[in-house]
Amino acid sequence: MDSVRLDKYLWAIRAFKTRSEASDACNGGKVRLGGVAAKAAKAVRIGDVLEVRKGPVSYVYRVLQLCGNRVGAALVPSYAEDCTPEGEKQKLHAPRQTVQLQRDRGAGRPTKKERRELDALLDAVTDGL
Repeated sequence: MDSVRLDKYLWAIRAFKTRSEASDACNGGKVRLGGVAAKAAKAVRIGDVLEVRKGPVSYVYRVLQLCGNRVGAALVPSYAEDCTPEGEKQKLHAPRQTVQLQRDRGAGRPTKKERRELDALLDAVTDGL
């Protein structure tokens, strides 16, 4: 075996829970092969670098071995090297600040002035992150 489909490989190394999720991510432009957006049927070879965007994090994998079937979690490091920078991994544990604005019941929609004040408050909170 000298190559395998991209979606099948991503599913096999447990980057995605299902093969259809992997295929959807590839077709949605969330997966790059060698820096170029790749479709699900693209062939993966040993030594290729994969970039997978999942939520706020962009994972980077280097292909060490090819596999067509899903492997156990303990075996994944022998098939793919995780080259994801620590800064990207920290995004998973970043504190999420929630701002909850509450209006009195029955007060109706905010006026234009109130809307500007609310937007200014939200901008101040998000700039502080």
